[in-house]
Amino acid sequence: MMLLENKTVAIIGGGPVGLTMARLLQQKGVSVNVYERDKNAEARISGGTLDLHKGSGQDALEKAGLLETYYAMAKPMGRTIADEQGNVLLSKKSAPESQFDNPEINRNDLKRLLLESLASETVVWDRKFTGLEERDGKWLLHFENNESATADFVIGANGGMSAVRKYVTDAQVEYTGTIMVQGDVAQPEINCKDFYQRCDDNILMVASNGNLLVANPKNGDLLSYNVIFKKPEEWESVNELNKINTAGIASFLKEKLSSWGECYQKLFGATSSFVIWTTRKIPLDKPWNNDRTLPITLIGDAAHIMPPFAGQGVNIGLKDALILSENLTNGAFETIDAAIKDYEQKMFVYAREAEYETNKNEIEMLNPNFSFLKFNS
Repeated sequence: MMLLENKTVAIIGGGPVGLTMARLLQQKGVSVNVYERDKNAEARISGGTLDLHKGSGQDALEKAGLLETYYAMAKPMGRTIADEQGNVLLSKKSAPESQFDNPEINRNDLKRLLLESLASETVVWDRKFTGLEERDGKWLLHFENNESATADFVIGANGGMSAVRKYVTDAQVEYTGTIMVQGDVAQPEINCKDFYQRCDDNILMVASNGNLLVANPKNGDLLSYNVIFKKPEEWESVNELNKINTAGIASFLKEKLSSWGECYQKLFGATSSFVIWTTRKIPLDKPWNNDRTLPITLIGDAAHIMPPFAGQGVNIGLKDALILSENLTNGAFETIDAAIKDYEQKMFVYAREAEYETNKNEIEMLNPNFSFLKFNS
């Protein structure tokens, strides 16, 4: 008998991990709703492209019956490495035999792919989660504007600042001290033509004196890039740049990287919008609370947010969804609690490995002597 028969599952958060979890459960006939704070399905997601890996993200999509569609929508990307003057040091196209290794997909395309795979009305939009309480053997979920819902089982998939986390663990998010300034350029072939041509339809990477620039010229119809650096000591907090408007951030980048060549200066000036990311992590150094009286757990960034220096975030989250959904539906466990505990034990092992790799890469990449040439060799 299936563990979730006649039970309702609430997934808090409609990002790639939450939507994939819903798809995997729905395929097995589970009653599931996703509660998402975005107003509707048309809300745009900002952020760079995502590359799903074999052994984690791609395995979850394969189980969800969506891998071929992902391959059709994603773009295999080569690598271009340049110096701070814009000289191309290496340009390498994606080889045909590796086109399915980890192609890049626009976040909004991935969201659409996942939403279209779900039964209509699965996602309940405009629901910003505020809290939980136990009532009559079920979870009572609270949202802004006095909205509420009930469920037998709650899965927190609502990102690094998840309000569900405190019901599972007292682990706190920590800033790692790295700032990522993400810029988007519309019509890059016109607005930053020189830089766009240097990319040559590859992901372009620059490392100079502790400053990194990583750009993808094919993020939907945008060129997206990140400038990455350690928080300057004179800043009072990691959020200094959030006080500045678009033109001010462009000026800050031009001044910070004033020794960089003209193609970069034009790139910053052509940027139509910026988002500032302050990288965070959740230490996985102690087990989660085991005194949960009703079924609840965490997946994705809610469980183990980490900076993007190993490309593991979404992939580890999709692996969470794959393992947890299998545990809940494969008949191998006698209780939901046993299925959850087994998932959490496994997750702590592979997420710690990813966290270690990420931390190592972050330290190495922000070293003033770091070279992308050596890193990619």
